Amino acid sequence: MTVLQRPLRAIIMGCPGAGKGTQTKWLASNYGIRTISSGDVLRSNVLQKTPVGLQAKAIIEAGGLVNDSLVNDLMLTEMKGMSDSQCYVLDGFPRTVPQAEMLDAWLKQNGTPLAMVINLDVPWNVILQRIEDRWIHAPSGRTYNISYNPPLLSGRDDVTGEPLTKRSDDDVDIFKSRLEAYRSQTMPLIGYYTNQGILCNFKGSTSDEIYPQIQDTLHAYYGCSITADTKPAKTCTSTDSTSVSTLSQKPLRAASVA
Repeated sequence: MTVLQRPLRAIIMGCPGAGKGTQTKWLASNYGIRTISSGDVLRSNVLQKTPVGLQAKAIIEAGGLVNDSLVNDLMLTEMKGMSDSQCYVLDGFPRTVPQAEMLDAWLKQNGTPLAMVINLDVPWNVILQRIEDRWIHAPSGRTYNISYNPPLLSGRDDVTGEPLTKRSDDDVDIFKSRLEAYRSQTMPLIGYYTNQGILCNFKGSTSDEIYPQIQDTLHAYYGCSITADTKPAKTCTSTDSTSVSTLSQKPLRAASVA
């Protein structure tokens, strides 16, 4: 495992289906970077019946949206136990500019500002095709794509042979609604973090195309070099350096964090 020479405090952004889970899994495996997922934190608090979890559960069961203040309470409580040298990537948080402003204020108070915002820029038509082609084995969570990662036997899980199913939210019309919600709610964060000079835009149609770009950026600003064990299991294509827009044009202020 490669160790970063400076602490990375980052956010990963991208519309639903952009591959955030894949990228954070590889970053955890290759660099030991912890992923803090807002969805996981919320589910954990609900299951543990914490005071904040119970509040969130009541809101969700009533059909409401968990408000910014409550989401911040959940996430900041999760982050309070980390050391200043902990490398982490936030996934699913912040989703709105008010959440981002509250996060920035808390991090500034602790002297640990964000270093980077990783934005996965994947064309929407590619994402919609992924959703149409995606099948899952619900009991295990194994995911297949009939275009580039098909099961050995059509419609059957490779391990158990059980039937594959579609996720309930993998309906194209439903997913288009999710993409529109992302556009209206979360896209303003692009401008917010661009103005701070910490947004890195990584373009590609597959995770294999994007991951080497993220690696190159980390190595350039955090003193790493690629070794045999820092590549994901799949073969990565070459990096298009022009797609790493903000970072290559304006050095990150957070490159001097520590």
